[in-house]
Amino acid sequence: MSRALFTKLHLHLHHHLRRRTFVAAKVKWVRDPYLDTAVEKEKNLKPLLSLTNLILSQPSKTLPIATAAAHKHRLHLPITASKFFQKYTSIFQQFQPTKPLSLPHVKLTQQALTVHREETQVLNSLSYRTGAAVRLAKLLMLTKAKKLPLTVIEKFKFDLGLPHNFILTLLPDFPEYFQICTMDCMDSKGEETFGLELVSWRDDLKVSVMEKRAIEGDRTRMPIRFSMNFPRGFDLEKRVRLWVDEWQRLPYISPYEDAFHLPPNGDQAEKWTVAVLHELLNLCVGKKTEKENICCLGDYLGFGTRFRKALVHHPGIFYVSNKIRTQTVVLREAYKRDFLVEKNLLMGMRYRYIHLMNKRVSKRVTPRKPIRV
Repeated sequence: MSRALFTKLHLHLHHHLRRRTFVAAKVKWVRDPYLDTAVEKEKNLKPLLSLTNLILSQPSKTLPIATAAAHKHRLHLPITASKFFQKYTSIFQQFQPTKPLSLPHVKLTQQALTVHREETQVLNSLSYRTGAAVRLAKLLMLTKAKKLPLTVIEKFKFDLGLPHNFILTLLPDFPEYFQICTMDCMDSKGEETFGLELVSWRDDLKVSVMEKRAIEGDRTRMPIRFSMNFPRGFDLEKRVRLWVDEWQRLPYISPYEDAFHLPPNGDQAEKWTVAVLHELLNLCVGKKTEKENICCLGDYLGFGTRFRKALVHHPGIFYVSNKIRTQTVVLREAYKRDFLVEKNLLMGMRYRYIHLMNKRVSKRVTPRKPIRV
């Protein structure tokens, strides 16, 4: 081996090892009040929408409060059903039916019914249904086998903006996309596990958000770099900043490619891992999801702890909020302060519900009789 070649190889190995020193480094977590607010806005939204669907699924469009109480755990209600209804009086109205010996019931207010009707129009529109099918198909394309257990998809149902009963109301309209399949494994009860499979690979859907931006900005020949934003008071150490700059220059590997052949602890593998997470969050209508969902998907896909490490290593790309009794991963670039940058019809409807949730019904005050002296 010539001296020049030996020197070049030595420098290459030294550079490679130096770039890998960050993998085990710790990066401090700094609270972002704006993104915390974005998460906190949706507190109790999921159980509220689940309750709304349950009430409207009844022939009478009303529900005994005792029945709602029986579904407390399934609906993930943070408090008793009765207190939940009392908390959101702009949406729920409790009443006593005129039928003798009837139990107290609950129904939706006229304001809530108006929002629901408008939401139904959005959910039934062709653009929404096509968009939901595309998001679901792209989620399946992130997997090597192009299929996922229905239990995993169920975790992402709300964030993907899928209909409440998407198996019966959405999948039949897209037979060229999806088919129910078995997963060749048993669940915890020893029963057969069912999943959803992509019928065939979709070349028209394999372009990631990052690649689309590069094409639109005519930056395909340059290294694709992730957008990074840091909250006030956050400052990376110099050695970490240098590592991030070198890391950004690495080739971008599409999340729809299989790059498990790369050394799992290498920088290139981490950039691919970040690409998968970045695309996953972009598939979510609110550009966020619970950390538990991400870790569950990561374990199933074979990423192990790599998703968790990527979230810690790149606080300029991802933010982990500790609000609303869980940890929520937010895509930083998708928000300006606490508002979504990208307009979305479904999120617009959800914000209508949030507005009602924060609205207080004014109670009539009965004037007191004057006291005679």
